Amino acid sequence: MLRFDILSIFPEMFQSPFDASLIKKALEKGLIEIHLHDIRDYALDKHHVTDDTPYGGGGGMVMKVEPVERALASIIGEKAEAMVILMTPQGEVFNQGVAESLSSCDHIVIVCGHYEGLDERIRQYLIDREISIGDYVLTGGEFAAMVLVDAVSRLVPGVLGNSNSAVFDSFSTGLLEYPQYTRPAEYRGWKVPEVLLSGNHRQIDAWRKKASLKRTRSRRPDLLTKRHLTDDEKKILEELEME
Repeated sequence: MLRFDILSIFPEMFQSPFDASLIKKALEKGLIEIHLHDIRDYALDKHHVTDDTPYGGGGGMVMKVEPVERALASIIGEKAEAMVILMTPQGEVFNQGVAESLSSCDHIVIVCGHYEGLDERIRQYLIDREISIGDYVLTGGEFAAMVLVDAVSRLVPGVLGNSNSAVFDSFSTGLLEYPQYTRPAEYRGWKVPEVLLSGNHRQIDAWRKKASLKRTRSRRPDLLTKRHLTDDEKKILEELEME
């Protein structure tokens, strides 16, 4: 079972997203655990202040190190195996490979940044890994944490109804997923490719591989430069160039 502990000053933001769909089912089955923690609970002053003005001047507020350290100490204790992640636009870019690496963890603790930033000592002494979900600005790390939890959870054995679903997802193979169709076979004159109705699985697999490469070449050619192409894939791409 994979356990998530999420530190935030707005833990209520997670209640609705985690009470639906696959995440809800995974929680009910006991495949994952999610524990929410309000960082304010670990601020010892009268008003539970978690931020202050930055040394050296400047706009905005900075999250204080003390409540974050106390929260982590309370959650982790002596458990050195916990992976502590800070959601921050300065971190490594989150992708399927990162999700797969995290899915092998037993315990992930996520710190959601807010305000202008965090006291640098949080990064220096309390964090194992910094992760960003993209080059844009969000209100806080809560939305990014939701993305990470969802992407990692679906890789936990048993979370998906069909264990093969994650294998063929876009990015799992380094390529975009091939087009999918379902009933009816024809609607408003829009037809499903005949090969998918043939029952010939060898031809279907070949069609899907070509369709996946074609879609990746068209929409995300950068993925092809990162992939070690097989001889068969190189041949298919050469054929696509000639079409």
